[in-house]
Amino acid sequence: MIELQRFLDNAARCGVPVDRQQAGLLDRYAALLVETNEKINLTAITDPEGIENKHFIDSLLLASQPEVSGSLVDVGTGAGFPGVVAKIYRPALDLTLLEPTGKRLEFLRMVCAELGLSAQFVKERAEEAARKEWREAFDIATARAVARLNKLAEYCLPLVKVGGYFLAMKAESAAEELEEARGAIRRLGGEVVALRRFRLPGGDERGIIVIKKISQTPTAYPRNGGKIAKSPLK
Repeated sequence: MIELQRFLDNAARCGVPVDRQQAGLLDRYAALLVETNEKINLTAITDPEGIENKHFIDSLLLASQPEVSGSLVDVGTGAGFPGVVAKIYRPALDLTLLEPTGKRLEFLRMVCAELGLSAQFVKERAEEAARKEWREAFDIATARAVARLNKLAEYCLPLVKVGGYFLAMKAESAAEELEEARGAIRRLGGEVVALRRFRLPGGDERGIIVIKKISQTPTAYPRNGGKIAKSPLK
């Protein structure tokens, strides 16, 4: 499905080298993604090079960050990016895939079974999960293409343990979104550590915003999804 040597070379150039076994798992993942995408909407990116760069290398950049270890929850994971790729890259991760859409979650179960990956599958919205046993339960929370950071912080930070990290995956708007969200991050118990910038093969910009959880999230948060969407924290 993917062009293995091109992918291996590009991943190495981006500082996220993978071995051939990992690349083989990703190749099978790509084939399952494209096959299933004909039946249910998983991704608009289905060409091999697009999958290699915009799904796999993008996710590997997240997975390679030094904070990524222990238990990781991928919020609104969709087709499994970055969570499934992170598990392939770091097999010791305790991975939870949080996704409210049943058909997507069934796809993820099938992928993990096919690839021999262990994970927990949670059919919940993030703001609801954070009111249940998953509140402040994870070392790492991450999300990609779910919402702007001032909203995303309220979905993700309540899931993170004190001392853990929320890593937000963003594109060229990362710096702008970070400035907009600083007040919300503080109110939710977070502290900004870094904005790390990268380029994918082909030149697309990426930013990973690293936020440390320094205090418990107040019990008033997260609010329900409608309030988060209409009135983001400032």
